Amino acid sequence: MVANMPKVKTNRIKYPDGWELIEPTLRELNAKMREAENDPHDGKRKCEALWPIFKIAHQKSQYIFDLYYKRNEISKELYEFCLDQGYGDHNLIAKWKKSGYERLCCLQCIQPRDHNFGTTCVCRVPKQLREAKDVECVHCGCRGCASGD
Repeated sequence: MVANMPKVKTNRIKYPDGWELIEPTLRELNAKMREAENDPHDGKRKCEALWPIFKIAHQKSQYIFDLYYKRNEISKELYEFCLDQGYGDHNLIAKWKKSGYERLCCLQCIQPRDHNFGTTCVCRVPKQLREAKDVECVHCGCRGCASGD
């Protein structure tokens, strides 16, 4: 009687067609992400240390979004592969497809539970309606992502 052996997981991922065209950019952004994660955050506030990481995560998602929805340069299979592998934020991209959220910087900025008075972040207020003109988001460092800006 042969014992049931567990299947050996291999690290062989089948990359879809077109991967070789976007791989260098995604690898470069991943290297920047690792660098941002390892940077010392001496003298910075706790929230400021995370701002470069949010910015790079936004760049990766924006790159994939632009390639698929705006320029139509990658296939649906490659787009879904990138999201499944964690190269882009699926929830953020879903918000970008909705009217009024085209320039959204991060999902934390629209979570009412993360802000005073149950509202959204100050970076979501259009620039012409702000009392203070120079404003930075506490969560991600955004200076304005309202669709009317």
